[in-house]
Amino acid sequence: MSHNSFGHLFRVTTWGESHGPAIGGVVDGCPPRLPLTEADIQPWLDKRRPGQSKFTTQRQEPDQVRILSGVFEGVTTGTPISLMIENQDQRSRDYAAISTQFRPGHADLTYDLKYGVRDYRGGGRSSARETAMRVAAGAVARLVLGSAVRIRGALVQIGPHAIDRDRWDWAQVDENPFFCPDPVMAAIWDEYLSGVRKSGSSAGAVIEVVADGVPPGLGAPIYGKLDADLAGALMSINAVKGVEIGEGFAAAALSGEANADEMRMRDGLVEFGSNHAGGILGGISTGQPIVARFAVKPTSSILAPRQSVDRLGNEIEIVTKGRHDPCVGIRGVPVGEAMMACVLADHLLRHRAQNPDAPTTTRLPRN
Repeated sequence: MSHNSFGHLFRVTTWGESHGPAIGGVVDGCPPRLPLTEADIQPWLDKRRPGQSKFTTQRQEPDQVRILSGVFEGVTTGTPISLMIENQDQRSRDYAAISTQFRPGHADLTYDLKYGVRDYRGGGRSSARETAMRVAAGAVARLVLGSAVRIRGALVQIGPHAIDRDRWDWAQVDENPFFCPDPVMAAIWDEYLSGVRKSGSSAGAVIEVVADGVPPGLGAPIYGKLDADLAGALMSINAVKGVEIGEGFAAAALSGEANADEMRMRDGLVEFGSNHAGGILGGISTGQPIVARFAVKPTSSILAPRQSVDRLGNEIEIVTKGRHDPCVGIRGVPVGEAMMACVLADHLLRHRAQNPDAPTTTRLPRN
């Protein structure tokens, strides 16, 4: 199977299956002499780790990362950084019944049609378990970006229940199991998802990721657009069915006057009056916060019987057993942050390679 890598100068490759002995990744293109230890990566993995609340899968994985190469005496060497996490709590027997059956909403059918073989244990390569290595790579990417760039994610909607943006408080994100910036909505989600979980069903979600401190100039016209790469990266996350930048689809309902981000000069810098563009114009960063949202479908593994077919073409009724997230979007927050970090790190290195003397602020060049 090909297509397991993304990025250009900062390139990430992942490997492994949900129920295999381990999962891993290789980060290539990281600059040398950056301080890096496993302790720098582990906190981000702990945010994504399963089994931390009743609203996520109860699979117990410590997700302890090991650095196998690319680091010497506590700093990166500029060579490929190889990372590995051992799988420790697989229960492959839970999936024996569906070895020849296709679960609705899963990649079972498409993998079989494409390759003629599939690892049915927890979805194999198509499992969201793979995203742990994206989070590990994102930790490395944050070091490349430096402390001036801050990337934060939040859950802004579960099922039909969206947050009130007037109550947005970043400090609340770490105070509840939902990464929710609205404490009132967090309580509503708790009750709502408890009912969803007890019924054996699932719910979808919308996640918002914001990057502050991104310099202007990242991205390139036409086929190297920052928003295109960012949308592709977020769309590659398991169960994601939609991505928008800035106002996104809501921009279609705005007038040209309302949607335009007006500019003025302040202290020699260009200042924007709004950020409907989400920090990207013409595929190039403006220096404003980069804002992206992505929609995650309801977890496909549910207890309600569903109509399907098996590998022999028989029509069947299927019930998916195992340990599953009632809302997979919850653990998608640190994954979305990581993908944002990886894309920005890649574009920062590309920008520096082409424009080593480019300005880092919105101060206008003088001819």
